[in-house]
Amino acid sequence: MRREGLASGRRPRQFSGVSGMSQTVAAVEIDRLVKVYKAATAVDGISFALRPGTITGLLGGNGAGKTTTIAMIMGLVSPTSGTVRALGAEMPRQRYRVLHRMNFESPYVEMPMRLTIRQNLAVFGRLYGVDDVAGRIAALAAELDLTDLLDRPTGKLSAGQKTRVSLAKALINSPELLLLDEPTASLDPDTADWIRTRLERYRAERGATVLLASHNMAEVERMCERVIIMKRGRIEDDDTPARLLQRYGRENLEEVFLDVARGRARLEAAQ
Repeated sequence: MRREGLASGRRPRQFSGVSGMSQTVAAVEIDRLVKVYKAATAVDGISFALRPGTITGLLGGNGAGKTTTIAMIMGLVSPTSGTVRALGAEMPRQRYRVLHRMNFESPYVEMPMRLTIRQNLAVFGRLYGVDDVAGRIAALAAELDLTDLLDRPTGKLSAGQKTRVSLAKALINSPELLLLDEPTASLDPDTADWIRTRLERYRAERGATVLLASHNMAEVERMCERVIIMKRGRIEDDDTPARLLQRYGRENLEEVFLDVARGRARLEAAQ
């Protein structure tokens, strides 16, 4: 079931607080967002808002529009039409107001290989305006088991070590909004679980909002309280994992994903 767009010109979406007595502005609000590359529509009129302090899974096959959506939230790509607000700022026009409060992690984005871990993290710490860069690097190194590796060139790390460094980079500025694109791709189960546990701990301690794009359905089912499923640039469904399993009559999110990807749910509903 697709979600309708938000009313034109409306104020940032608010969520009711405890007993409805307080209001919280959405951490991310997307309204009828479209991105067209020449003849290809990567994102086709999607709308959603993310409640602060939550972890939301963004699912979809290759080419579904997940990475383009994340890039527009970060202000790296300009929408063809529609609007994106992140932490109250219109993206990309006002991105410099909030970029220091956001961060991004993906194993597909390499850091300079000749620089040591310490040097790489120092560069990003300064870019994000971290006050005590050396202290923050030391704290993250202790948390992520990187202390003994800090002076090793980044290009000489294993896949698991590189992932831990990428996570340190993503947390260097203690972001309020964390965007993750396949954060545990190609990792062995033990290392992947280690990364997930630390992401969950960070969210709980910081109260951060996390948007997780992943092809690992077990990961999404474990970490996310809400799941948005995209297909061909559109939102096909948006709900909690439990309600998605109930609605599709499935035992896990992988089966739900396959139903959506292959159009089986609509065919069954029509019969």
